[in-house]
Amino acid sequence: MRVVAGTAGGIRLDVPKANVRPTMDRVKAAIFSSLGEAVIDARVLDLFAGTGALGIEALSRGAASACFVEQDGEAIAVIERNLARVKASGRVVRRDVFDFLRRPIDGARYDLVFADPPYEKAEGRSFTELLLSDNGLSDLIADTGTFILEKRPGEELPSAEQWRVLRAKTYGATEVIFLTLAGNFSPNETTA
Repeated sequence: MRVVAGTAGGIRLDVPKANVRPTMDRVKAAIFSSLGEAVIDARVLDLFAGTGALGIEALSRGAASACFVEQDGEAIAVIERNLARVKASGRVVRRDVFDFLRRPIDGARYDLVFADPPYEKAEGRSFTELLLSDNGLSDLIADTGTFILEKRPGEELPSAEQWRVLRAKTYGATEVIFLTLAGNFSPNETTA
């Protein structure tokens, strides 16, 4: 796995030995191609950060800052090594994602929020359902922000009144959903 483009383009990233399903390079490239200029100067939040690849890709492409949230100790060490390798800085927070959403660290709001949660269920519900129903998540997104969620294709997207889907695309074993807060949705925007 590597950084696809930007100032750190081509640099290989470490991957933890277990419990991580990193975003494939071609999926990362497609995500960032879709985001285009929205990455420049963005404040980025990388939930279920794993390797830190999504936040690091954003930093490489001109994001102003990135916060990485991960609870696994080995993954935290990998994120820190990867940041050092690409000569970037970011805030690395070792906490459960849902605890972080309930009690954010500094009241920051983010322009881009990435989430690549496990495909397994938690508490009998999918991580997709848990995230989309979490008011803490919608509170962390800037008024014009975008939430980029990876999930298993075929997993039904639950109804969530505070979110509107801007775009959805499947890449093999991953579906990427781009969402915005419902109040920011314009009827002229394309949905898919």
